[in-house]
Amino acid sequence: MEYSFHVFNKLAADGVALSLDRLLKRDFQQKNQKKTGAGTSSTENSELFNAPPVIVCVGSDLVIGDSLGPITGSMLRYKTQGLNVFIYGTLASPVTAKEIKYIRALLQDAHPNSQIVTVDAAVGEEGDIGLIKLSDSPLKPGAGAQKKLGAIGDISALGIVAEKSVANYGLLNTTRLNLVYTMSEILSDGIAALLWNRCSKNNTPSKNVDIYNREVL
Repeated sequence: MEYSFHVFNKLAADGVALSLDRLLKRDFQQKNQKKTGAGTSSTENSELFNAPPVIVCVGSDLVIGDSLGPITGSMLRYKTQGLNVFIYGTLASPVTAKEIKYIRALLQDAHPNSQIVTVDAAVGEEGDIGLIKLSDSPLKPGAGAQKKLGAIGDISALGIVAEKSVANYGLLNTTRLNLVYTMSEILSDGIAALLWNRCSKNNTPSKNVDIYNREVL
């Protein structure tokens, strides 16, 4: 299942929030059915369903075209102040290709039962530039650059920032910061709305975590 919104769509942020909610509900139901063989309405599973997902923003601040993740992560940290949420990957502490195996291990260790939403930049067809795509499949970071880093997460949010080419120079050299920044605003607005909604249901307290030392900020 996939949803797409263009960066110039004034309702894109609302669409991101609603689509993520639907994808997370569907993911929860599928996992629950595999685990129990049937749906359940237990209090424990209800609380897990309403719990906020963990957000992993992948990318590097060294390349404009690849900075969608870190910028989105930094915006989210600001927009979710006061919430008990876990956001990994910011401009200050980016999750780049070399950190993928470590963040994957961290997620398995610290968030074994949490749903994971991943955010990353991507390349695509020329007509797709400016699209934000949300999918119920894991993120495969580096796929556009022919890197095999493995899959991560449950739900992926991709921003198409450049046209795919043999060497992907479009992603590296010709992406406009305005496009990346606008996409990050839309994604962070939508994800923040979802997190506030989930946290308000559980009345969760304030906490934020640093990617490397996990200390409360």
